[in-house]
Amino acid sequence: MSHPAHRAHEVEESPLLSTRFIVRVTVAIACLAALTLVISFGGRWFGARISLAGNTDSTAPVTLTIGRDTLRLPENTLRFPSQRHDGLSERADLYLTWPEMQGYSKEHRERFDDIAQSSGLIFLQIAQSTMSKDMSGRLEPIYSHLIEGESVPFANGMTLHHLRGDAGYADEVLLTAPRADAPAYVVRCALLLTPQTASSGDCQRDIRVGRDLTVLYRFSSAHLPDWDHIDAAIRHFVEARLVNASATGR
Repeated sequence: MSHPAHRAHEVEESPLLSTRFIVRVTVAIACLAALTLVISFGGRWFGARISLAGNTDSTAPVTLTIGRDTLRLPENTLRFPSQRHDGLSERADLYLTWPEMQGYSKEHRERFDDIAQSSGLIFLQIAQSTMSKDMSGRLEPIYSHLIEGESVPFANGMTLHHLRGDAGYADEVLLTAPRADAPAYVVRCALLLTPQTASSGDCQRDIRVGRDLTVLYRFSSAHLPDWDHIDAAIRHFVEARLVNASATGR
């Protein structure tokens, strides 16, 4: 039988904290530190993704082939992440600042993030043509038969035409303007009561570009005074990004 004094001596020499306990505490602290780093960096990454909300400020080129045409577009001009890779595509959806004609950037992010400022954007959809004529070419064979009532002068050298109620264009009107050495300019707009209520896409027009592309673009009626500049800028933007320069068809 052990002497009580001997047992007391063993108790006095026993460590207060076992080696196993110290190892467990050290591992736990290391794990907490690692988790803190993950949360810190992950939070920043996730926060950046939320703030971009699907946008990107990368200007890396993306090469898309649509029908018989190939385009090289800056990544930050493409609205949808699914279109930001090289290859075949049915269409390309773009957004551009007006008048800068640039894609998403930190400098102009308010126009992309704040719907109240989205009238400063122009929206484009580029696809293979499904019709033989663009909007200007459809004026005589189609739109002229849908106009009713008296046409009236509109601002900026344009004429306003009312469309028949059964034409399928809801509350839209047709605006036309003569152009030298080119077919008449034609655009459909849903004109609201005040300029302050104009949306980012209440005017719509399409043009033919390249070998076989239709560029449908939408813009705010607040920019109607710039109709000729917008049309020219969009044509130039798309044609300048055709990989085969001879494909402009002009």
